[in-house]
Amino acid sequence: MARDMVPVLKRCRSLGLDPIYLGVDKKSNRQSIRGNRKKSEYGQQLTEKQKAKFIYGVLEKPFRNYFAKASKMKGTSGENLMILLESRLDNVIFRLGFARTRKEARQIVGHKHVLVNGKRVNIPSYQVKAGDTVEIREKSKGSQRYKDILEVTGARIVPEWLEADQENLSGTVKALPTREQIDVPVNEMLIVELYSK
Repeated sequence: MARDMVPVLKRCRSLGLDPIYLGVDKKSNRQSIRGNRKKSEYGQQLTEKQKAKFIYGVLEKPFRNYFAKASKMKGTSGENLMILLESRLDNVIFRLGFARTRKEARQIVGHKHVLVNGKRVNIPSYQVKAGDTVEIREKSKGSQRYKDILEVTGARIVPEWLEADQENLSGTVKALPTREQIDVPVNEMLIVELYSK
């Protein structure tokens, strides 16, 4: 399985991204050396694509597939792309506060700790739908790991499109998110321009 092994803070610096979007609450004190260099139009488009890929932990080929799917859906491709990325199961676990970082959310799903509508799902890219119930399986609920996670993520604001029950480690997808509800600093129009070349 391919994995992105780039140091998180280093990558955030190069993309001009706040690590908090990945659930990492460290700050880098260094400045990006290339930060003051002017970027070409293509450079800006590429940076936006890399930001989206990095935040959601998606590699190039699956990302291209998401874009192809988003283009076939009704509405604007850019918004559809962001909604598809946001409704991934690993992202939903992160948003509900059942994981400290997006990478940890991916690991929790991969280790078969998550049930969707009562069925075990271990695919991080699984697309949740409106009305789905997402919960941590009974066997894992009592573990110290989740107590530690909830201590850290207890104050995190759960998006309007999700409903979280912290005590029972479960949540409901009330509706699919709209672009306004996705607080990720990505200009999806530049990604659309990049792929439509």
